[in-house]
Amino acid sequence: MNKIRRKNLQTIIDRLEDIKADLEEITYEEEEYRDNIPENLQSSEKYERADEACDNLNDAADTLNEVIDSITTAME
Repeated sequence: MNKIRRKNLQTIIDRLEDIKADLEEITYEEEEYRDNIPENLQSSEKYERADEACDNLNDAADTLNEVIDSITTAME
């Protein structure tokens, strides 16, 4: 792989890492929201939706990590 393509891929990795950081911040906020739902509402639909959102956001962050790893491997 030539230097220009490596540089372009590094730019993509940097952007993906910024997106991942933003996603992790939103995930943290959603987890805080979910964790502060009163105990008597923790079996409610509201809690279930927040919990599912947390799971999906964590999955998205994991997927971004996989994408970053794959691009990094391609650059080697």
